[in-house]
Amino acid sequence: QVLRQFVRHESDTVGSLVLERSMNRVQLLGRVGQDPVMRQVDGRNPVTIFSLATNEIWRTGESEVTQGGDISQKTTWHRISVFRPGLRDVTYQYVKKGARIYVEGKIDYGEYTDKNNVRRQATTIIADNVIFLSDGGMKEKV
Repeated sequence: QVLRQFVRHESDTVGSLVLERSMNRVQLLGRVGQDPVMRQVDGRNPVTIFSLATNEIWRTGESEVTQGGDISQKTTWHRISVFRPGLRDVTYQYVKKGARIYVEGKIDYGEYTDKNNVRRQATTIIADNVIFLSDGGMKEKV
């Protein structure tokens, strides 16, 4: 029943209209890896960019319940872009390397040409919400 709210389609006849909702939603909780930078490319709206690290920790061994085994960790780095004017400016002004933040947004895949004229692929999180969880990593107000 819940699925029917997200997916709705007409009969299976050829040429029928198909209306489907889809979702591109990302939630990240981690630490900022670098102070944000603000960039403006080709006269477009500025964007604040920073990296965010998330960690996975797991125990390897015979049983995850017992204390045996080794603890393993994997850090994943995410490129965060903030385009919304108010959020972009606040993020640029107050977020600092090491801050613990929560980011909501959508994932975006794109291509660009680097300075050596090589085509590269980039995965970016387009943030539409940033929640500051620690003040220890915040820049001082001027």
